[in-house]
Amino acid sequence: MFADRTVVLAVTGGIAAYKSAVIVRELKAAKAEVLVIMTVEAAEFITPLTLETLSQNPVAIDMFDRANPWDLEHIALADRADLLLVAPATANIIGKAAHGIADDLVSTAILTMMTTVPMLMAPAMNTRMWENPMVRENVERLKKAGVKFVGPDEGKLADGRTGVGRMAEVEEILKAAEEAIRK
Repeated sequence: MFADRTVVLAVTGGIAAYKSAVIVRELKAAKAEVLVIMTVEAAEFITPLTLETLSQNPVAIDMFDRANPWDLEHIALADRADLLLVAPATANIIGKAAHGIADDLVSTAILTMMTTVPMLMAPAMNTRMWENPMVRENVERLKKAGVKFVGPDEGKLADGRTGVGRMAEVEEILKAAEEAIRK
């Protein structure tokens, strides 16, 4: 399903960012071209080098980094992408997307691609954040705009508690990505 398809994977700053390496590996195994963009905060959880090695492409973090030979412009990403996958999708990026805030590469790419490319978000956050009415409202607003969601799941969280907020398992994310890319 992913053969000859380009997936832009947007990685944001949550502990679940470590799962993005597995997502990249599995997409590559399915013959997808994977272009990774990250927030600065995501790079605190997983290194760009890890994702570059797995994706076999440079990883973009800064919209204005011209030392990178890859075309970083968010418009060019939108032109190349068959799917935008945001995993993990933090409360922060969900809120930015829901309210049209574009203050970094990832949020700008989301706003650029939202109307032209299928988008799938895999939320990951603490239960208290996930249950916050503002976060729920933002999710509903994005769903009305056509954004698809997978998860979050219930389970053990980074703080040791159990609750809803765990990023969906990689297999579940890939299945949802297949469905999103078909449409």
